[in-house]
Amino acid sequence: MKFCTHCGNTVILQIPEGDDRERFVCSSCEVIHYINPRVIVGCVPVFEGKVLLCKRAIEPRKNYWTLPAGFMENGETSLQGAARETWEEARAKVSNINLYRVFDVPYISQIYMFYRCDLDGGEHAAGPESLETGLFDESTVPWDNIAFPVISQTLKEFFSDAAAEQYPVRVSAIEHRPKR
Repeated sequence: MKFCTHCGNTVILQIPEGDDRERFVCSSCEVIHYINPRVIVGCVPVFEGKVLLCKRAIEPRKNYWTLPAGFMENGETSLQGAARETWEEARAKVSNINLYRVFDVPYISQIYMFYRCDLDGGEHAAGPESLETGLFDESTVPWDNIAFPVISQTLKEFFSDAAAEQYPVRVSAIEHRPKR
């Protein structure tokens, strides 16, 4: 950050009084600019035991498969954002939405929240950020072409949970970048 979004003057990196870490502070109006983690929300849409995946049409990881997910918007709940992203990326409507998986990824300042849900009518199609969509059971998931580690881990846990017919909410952290 170089300029204050409040007055347009330059910002400096300093520890504000009463704080414990460096923040961008305007050199003129003294507004403190907090930069906080980004929240990524998405769904694990299921129809007849198969999971809906999207093949990415954009970077990062273009041409790789992912669950429908993206950045949460201001003014929406995480559940609303997950359903919106599922519509935007896979033209899919979902219901019976339940929190399923949370990942804290501090090394990239992100939080991922996935909701397990029903894919209404099994209907889906590629949205503007997807090249194609498809329903996959565990044996047909393109495991070698999954876009992100959190997606692989969520899918593996989902198929294991589906076999046990129990879906606990899991929360974990990924502290360091996984090696590819």
